[in-house]
Amino acid sequence: MSNQQRRVVVTGMGALTPIGHTVQGFWEAMLRGESGAAPITYFDTEPFETKFACELKNFDPLDYIDRKLARRLDPFCQFALAVTRETVADGKLEDLSEEERNEVGVIFGSGIGGMQLFHEQTTTYNEHGPRRISPFFIPMLISDMAPGLISMEYGLRGPNYCVVSACATGNNNIGDAFMLIQQGRTDMMLSGSAEASVSVLGIGGFNAMKALSTRNDEPARASRPFDATRDGFVLGEGAGGLVLEELEHAKKRGAKIYAEIIGIGMSNDAYHMAAPHPEGLGARLAMERVLKDAKLQPEEVDYLNMHGTSTPPGDVAETKAIKMVFGDHAYEMNLSSTKSMTGHLLGAAGAIEAIATILAVQNDIIPPTINFEHPDPECDLNYTFNEAVERKVDVAISNAFGVGGHNTSVAFRKYVED
Repeated sequence: MSNQQRRVVVTGMGALTPIGHTVQGFWEAMLRGESGAAPITYFDTEPFETKFACELKNFDPLDYIDRKLARRLDPFCQFALAVTRETVADGKLEDLSEEERNEVGVIFGSGIGGMQLFHEQTTTYNEHGPRRISPFFIPMLISDMAPGLISMEYGLRGPNYCVVSACATGNNNIGDAFMLIQQGRTDMMLSGSAEASVSVLGIGGFNAMKALSTRNDEPARASRPFDATRDGFVLGEGAGGLVLEELEHAKKRGAKIYAEIIGIGMSNDAYHMAAPHPEGLGARLAMERVLKDAKLQPEEVDYLNMHGTSTPPGDVAETKAIKMVFGDHAYEMNLSSTKSMTGHLLGAAGAIEAIATILAVQNDIIPPTINFEHPDPECDLNYTFNEAVERKVDVAISNAFGVGGHNTSVAFRKYVED
């Protein structure tokens, strides 16, 4: 089977993040070490323990979709359609013929789906009864409506679905698209994920889990992965999109190639509903499997974009797993958590962090982990603290782990023309 597998490259990208609404804006903000965290503006935070998040600042859905459709959609679908516009334009999918579009698939996920719509419609029911529930409630609630809407907007009639695996969702959707192309089932896929959980239920729910930082006096410094004073993650929102394509197909149509995707590793902790395995067992298995799938030796990896949420147990568990997988090389490669800048986009995290990882490979620059002040003896690797670093990056891995024990690792290689 391995001899028949085809090479897969990334030929288009789109980013909608708390620190930039385009790929270029996102990348430049990361290199400056900007934080997207600020006091929440969407609702009154007085009753909540956490009063800040990484919102999409100055986002207007009408810049991307018409008013009638925008009114019907949960924000996660608005984000999905918005980011797809840049992804499609960057990948030049508009240039495809109608027949070619019949073969292009969409695998695009969301970890939670229409949380805000659910809250609004529940309120409507409680106040006015069932007759006032919107006929669009069910279609616009479900996570798979994002790929459905994308296919309708651009006439993409290939394989179409979403994978839901909590905060591993982005990587799982990219991984499925990668495998379909690799196996010869299609030549081109649009993949990614979107999330819109900065809401009363999102903040309230994660507060109840004691998962969020409560550093309300300095939000921009609250997401501090690997720092000894970290006290939880910062909730973010947004979306990321990628065009994945079989190499020869991309070359034939003259597509721009950002990087090659060379492997995926997946596992489950089989340990706890919400907490990571304390020794990083599932994370270790995912990274071992991505190395095997990509036919890599540990010392070939130059950069690892960590899941790195800024929770006390999570950062330690992932660090332990990296040491087990990479041995002495764990201290030689660069690591970072871009969540220190974007916050945690839950199901969309894997998509935007894949983009950050690809750009690191393409530009030979490691984005930083910001807000480091106090060393944690259990987190003693090179996390690229506070400032971006120039370094040759031929191979990089992006980790994404999710509630429920889901673990994913995706590997990328610098593309060099034959």
